[in-house]
Amino acid sequence: MHGNRLASATTQPQVSILLTDSRSLTFADQTLFFALVTPKGDGHKYVPALYQKGVRGFVISQSNEVFRNTCPEAWFLVVPDTLAALQQLAAFHRSQFDIPVVGITGSNGKTIVKEWLYQLLHDVRNVVRSPRSFNSQVGVPLSVWQLESAHNLAIFEAGISQPGEMKKLEKIIRPTIGILTNIGAAHAAGFESQSQKLVEKLQLFGSADVIIYNADIPGIDDALELAGVGARSMAWTRRRTDAQIHVHQVERNDHETCVKYSALAFDGEFTLPMTDDASLENAMNCLSLMIYLGFSPEHIAERMQRLTPLAMRLEVIEGKRGCLLINDAYSNDFTSLEMALEFQKRRSSAALRNTLVLSDILQTDADDAHKFAKLAQLCRVYALSKLICIGEVSKRNEALLRSGLQQQGCTLDLYVYPSTDAFLASPQLDGFQNELILLKGARAFQFERIGEALQLRRHETIMEINLDAIVHNLNRYRSHLKPETKLTCMVKAFGYGTGSYELAKTLQDQNVDYLAVAVADEGAELRRQGIRVPIIVMNPEMSAFRTIIENRLEPEVYSFRLLNAFIQETQSMGVTHYPVHVKIDSGMHRLGFQQAEIADLIALLKSQDAVEVRSVFSHFATADDPNQEAFVHEQKRRFDACADPIVAAFKHPVLRHICNSAGIEKFPQYQMEMCRLGIGLYGFEASEIPMDLETVASLKTTILQIKNIPATETVGYMRNGKLHRDSRIAMVPIGYADGYDRRLGNGHASMLVGGKRCPTVGNVCMDVTFLDVTDCPEAQEGDWVEIFGTQLPLTELSNTLGTICYEVLSTISTRVKRIYFKE
Repeated sequence: MHGNRLASATTQPQVSILLTDSRSLTFADQTLFFALVTPKGDGHKYVPALYQKGVRGFVISQSNEVFRNTCPEAWFLVVPDTLAALQQLAAFHRSQFDIPVVGITGSNGKTIVKEWLYQLLHDVRNVVRSPRSFNSQVGVPLSVWQLESAHNLAIFEAGISQPGEMKKLEKIIRPTIGILTNIGAAHAAGFESQSQKLVEKLQLFGSADVIIYNADIPGIDDALELAGVGARSMAWTRRRTDAQIHVHQVERNDHETCVKYSALAFDGEFTLPMTDDASLENAMNCLSLMIYLGFSPEHIAERMQRLTPLAMRLEVIEGKRGCLLINDAYSNDFTSLEMALEFQKRRSSAALRNTLVLSDILQTDADDAHKFAKLAQLCRVYALSKLICIGEVSKRNEALLRSGLQQQGCTLDLYVYPSTDAFLASPQLDGFQNELILLKGARAFQFERIGEALQLRRHETIMEINLDAIVHNLNRYRSHLKPETKLTCMVKAFGYGTGSYELAKTLQDQNVDYLAVAVADEGAELRRQGIRVPIIVMNPEMSAFRTIIENRLEPEVYSFRLLNAFIQETQSMGVTHYPVHVKIDSGMHRLGFQQAEIADLIALLKSQDAVEVRSVFSHFATADDPNQEAFVHEQKRRFDACADPIVAAFKHPVLRHICNSAGIEKFPQYQMEMCRLGIGLYGFEASEIPMDLETVASLKTTILQIKNIPATETVGYMRNGKLHRDSRIAMVPIGYADGYDRRLGNGHASMLVGGKRCPTVGNVCMDVTFLDVTDCPEAQEGDWVEIFGTQLPLTELSNTLGTICYEVLSTISTRVKRIYFKE
């Protein structure tokens, strides 16, 4: 994260970037790396690699003698706790600035309020703000480090998950103005009660001059007293009479909300271009700050009208002609641009050229020469092959940009257009091929039109995949593992239907030890897309042995026939010590060697050097069934009887693993050297033990048409859709060709329309399903419909079908467009 410069007393290196994630290295000679130690990993192991890439400054908590030979020219600051050192440095940096600093906390709405304040104020104040949701114990110090002398307003978020964390963040942010957003159930798991969570969050405002909050929050008065907050109140209310700002009228139509309020010595009103209660609450927090900063009611009303909804996530979508689109319309400034470019870099591969489509960057803190010089520098650092700039400022400064690119030694293809319309009308729109395209545009440039033009599929049924939920679920299971236990993540069967490539990229970023696929072609495709993590092939076919070896995949072997054939293939290719994974049949009786075969297996393995045992493993058959736990222990006994002789027979380490998702949850004593994480990764608890998992996949569609059908008529094939009243029937574009089972028709399942359950009617067709929306009068053509997701669990469908969620998820057709997003 960029910020002011820091120098060493000995070698005088200039430091402007604090780095905690080795994958995000940009300008090595300006970087100070903090080797954080967390349950997920130890940053010290990345020190030598970063040194080789040019980093010379390191903050560590181990003895620097460990790195004396590998990093002879580095300088080290040895501290007891690297995270505490990072926070202390950021706190010191904050103390150098005497400007208004807004600290925002709450359960929901923090990021929206922060971004709306930026929309409202960026053209009259030089604002620095937290990037995206950088509100954690690591994210806050990195955010505060951005403060520079040119800034005259700072806006930082603070998020916590357990008691004691907020005081640390308060020392770093030291807000002069506090904003408390909505207090809900989010992030409540680490607190004994809602009251405790509220008091803890209020610790952020211990030294603030003023605190802005909704006076209607239950228990807020008691919590303020318990927290000892002495700041002046700038409270707003819709129900009470003792707050500084009173909302006395709210009127809504289909597209906007009109609000009338009284504040201190004046009355005001504004129109908000949204209609939901959450947006109203967020807008009132913004309005309260603007009143505190001295804006007039007229200026506030004019600016509120300009607020736009936020795309709170970055999406990855399949594009035409072999392209992949990264759509990031969240904001458009250099901080968010660098984060998006970093995301693009991590998903780059030799098969795709990196392309950036960028609108004018509307920032007030730099002149055009500085902006385009920085853009040229970023093009070099992130190795872009093509840059397309859109906007009048870009067109006016095209020569300046070309000169900057030349000075940076960039030979990329540059195209500049004065407007989005001009670009869409150009031949360039059809010139994309095999490119990883980052779309980064300010709202006014309507880059969603570009995204629509470049997307491969227009099918209105989509599956949304939450990559943040994947990371959350991974970390939930990691928290149950010993630090030394390795983890294999299953991405077979097209990632259980969610798409294997983006999942593999995300898991690779999270430093998982192994991925596992079903067949060699799946693994080969991941290799082509740039996946470097070791990959196990669970069902290797003899015809695919060459593909396995050429792509450095590691096969499971479960029989003498398969093992002998693979040994013969490796020998014919001149390969030695190729890793294989030996499957043991411990009682499931699917695939694997049995105990009577182990002696002959060891003899065969020791008689050759073509292959080498990397791991020996088995699979629990009943770990998810509390009534059959005795068989789990019996399987482990049988496995040990087979695995122990194999491990003892070789000098090199051999990993052992038997725990699946349910095994990780219930049998920590059986972790051994590695575990395998499957369905739990995708948000489905594998046993009766609650894991606080997040939903990964949501299947959505839209209403194509709504018809009023009298009770005397029927709906669908064979006239099975019999009506018992005059009904409103909606048609949605999903059918059994998309993976929506025919047995879900005729009222056996429901979908959510506007949050209301609407049952199916009649037979499910190949491409269309009928819904009864009679009891949802607000339903309109074009409305979104949730088939399963965060509000309608997939398990409802699997229970109805008498099957498991794996089957339903993995049978969703590939013609359903997958959209990957992260917050």
